Amino acid sequence: MARPGGTASVLAVHRSGSHSFSKFAEDAVTLLPGLGVQGDAHSGATVKHRSRVARDASQPNLRQVHLLHAELFDELMESGFAVWPGELGENVTTRGLDLLSLATGTRLHLGADAVVELTGLRNPCSQMDRFQRGLMAATLARDAAGRLVRKAGVMAVVLAAGEVRPGEAIRVELPCGAARPLEPV
Repeated sequence: MARPGGTASVLAVHRSGSHSFSKFAEDAVTLLPGLGVQGDAHSGATVKHRSRVARDASQPNLRQVHLLHAELFDELMESGFAVWPGELGENVTTRGLDLLSLATGTRLHLGADAVVELTGLRNPCSQMDRFQRGLMAATLARDAAGRLVRKAGVMAVVLAAGEVRPGEAIRVELPCGAARPLEPV
């Protein structure tokens, strides 16, 4: 949820028309229902991430939009990594929202019109270490019970179209019923 004393907002938006690791900052991105970010290589109704296409290209795309909390960049920089928004491949960088604590099915209202629904966690991959050595391990941790914590953001599908710009507010709509923790997708 929003962090105490603040409101959740969009810090930056990114896209890339190629399957590059990092994405480029934009003044705005347009979210398309059932597809993702217009003009992004990962946009589509079926899987677009190369490893998933190789396994089964007909599977639904549960990774249409990648959201990452700016607080992770703060943490990484404190640990000696020079990493900036967009460089970890996210489409939307948030500030003031504990993305990792949200439940599967949580809806995020981004700006005036766009709505995404969280489908799961991004599973950090070895591409991170090709970008900067040790980065993958820095996005993983263990909680008090010894369970693996994946900190590389969350994935979502687009429910309602809209343009998303830096500085816009994010409103959180929790799902009805029992909360299901986010799992890797």
